[in-house]
Amino acid sequence: MVKEKASRTIRPLSGCLATGMLLISMNLTAEPVRLSAGFDSRFTDNAGQAATDEQSDLESQLSLGINHTSDPGRCNSELGSRIAYAYWWDETYDPETYASLDFLGDCTIGGGLVWQVSDYLRDVLQDSRSNDNPTNKTRKNIFRTGPIWTYRLGAVDQLSVAAEYENTEFSEPEQEDSERYIGTVEWNHFFSTSFSGGLTASVDRVELDTEEEIDRATASATFDKRWSATRIRGSLGYSQIETFFNSGDNETDAVVGSLEVERDINPTTSLFLEASRELTDQTSDFDVRFGEFVFNLEQTSAVEVSAVRAGLAKEFSAGSSLGINVFANRSDYLDIDREEERVGGTLNYHRPVTPQMTAVFRTGYDYLVYEDEGTTDTLFSVDAGLEFELNRSMTFEGRIGHDQRNSEVVPREFDENWVLFGLNYQFR
Repeated sequence: MVKEKASRTIRPLSGCLATGMLLISMNLTAEPVRLSAGFDSRFTDNAGQAATDEQSDLESQLSLGINHTSDPGRCNSELGSRIAYAYWWDETYDPETYASLDFLGDCTIGGGLVWQVSDYLRDVLQDSRSNDNPTNKTRKNIFRTGPIWTYRLGAVDQLSVAAEYENTEFSEPEQEDSERYIGTVEWNHFFSTSFSGGLTASVDRVELDTEEEIDRATASATFDKRWSATRIRGSLGYSQIETFFNSGDNETDAVVGSLEVERDINPTTSLFLEASRELTDQTSDFDVRFGEFVFNLEQTSAVEVSAVRAGLAKEFSAGSSLGINVFANRSDYLDIDREEERVGGTLNYHRPVTPQMTAVFRTGYDYLVYEDEGTTDTLFSVDAGLEFELNRSMTFEGRIGHDQRNSEVVPREFDENWVLFGLNYQFR
């Protein structure tokens, strides 16, 4: 029987900050907070996602969601959060609490000075080469705050200066927490109302709990162009990263950049493209911005990360909708010569059956390459189900699915079949 090891809680600082941000968000305006509660049970024939000796179990989750967006004003905020308590009836794993949080807030102080606060909380994998189960998860919290000062140099030129503090914490003690200090200077020139470009320079220092330090300096040229149905923005520059530890230091540089394209093909069809290449470390928010990307938290070193993803969203006249996403990413752990690649895609299709019932189909495929091992894995998932809206507040769902991993490393392989039933209630 697999038992989950006890996890420590995120430091009290982050919990207090998250609570404070929630209270600020709720009290900025009279707009009501949107609350939801849910309960679902998922039966699986391979709870541990094991290659042999599969064990069936029933996981039940009770969840609470909170969402709020303030009206525009001197202070603004946007909050989305969910917390869930999970219980395994045959005790394959210990009871566990899952949580996610997205908070972004700012207050105008005056004279072009704005103070920003953000907090992101996610349950993430610890070892990117192991399966997605409770024993391989930790909670990652990224809190950032600091002032941004913007000054008009003239009718078409703008200067921005920012100084920020970032704290990243993990719930599992073996993962290294960090503090990050960031300084940024940005000059922007408006060539027209729809086209701007400029230069950005930034430096930051990361201090890990291991007493390792990581310094990074980046200089980039940026641009932003808008049309009636299209927006393109991006950057291209040069970055240098240096790590300091007891055994010495290591320095790496690279060309870095980003690209974002958003396009409305017609009133019912849109597409997007996002790409980025950075020099960073595992405590950064790169995995938050590119959700398909997974850091290997077993490694504590500087890492070169590259990611690209594209998606298409289509709505049909009968009320059906189709979403297709493809992605590719790569992580190169610079100090230990370890490389990982992931390529894949997902498809989501929704089709109304009756005015209250919707059929849902999802499938996904990932191809993983571990170059230092010389091995490859494939992940495949598919599920289908029905969602029934009893009224404006109550929704039921039922799904059946299959997950599978094929690997050249036998212990990583598994086959899993599952069935889920759940309900969700929106408080209005």
